[in-house]
Amino acid sequence: MAISRTLSKAILKPEVRIKLKIWNTYLTGKLKRFDNYMNLIVEDAKEIYFGRGGKRSKDLGTVMIRGASIIFIGQDREKLIFTDNEDSLMYREEDESS
Repeated sequence: MAISRTLSKAILKPEVRIKLKIWNTYLTGKLKRFDNYMNLIVEDAKEIYFGRGGKRSKDLGTVMIRGASIIFIGQDREKLIFTDNEDSLMYREEDESS
């Protein structure tokens, strides 16, 4: 039940951030639908990859993401901050000024 309630709130947000199991790969976009297995349909999806060659992104359009490949989903009050050390990822609540 808690996952369903959280994803129902995420649908109302303009954008979600999704961390995938693929090494250093994230997806952003508008969450449109989900099911009990946490399979998601995301519109205006953008894949973002942070690797040795730097940051790369690609527009994907509308995608379906299998729930088993998702590590976490963030909403508007959460912000991903990537440091110079490519293995470091900080996750913090966004303050009002940013």
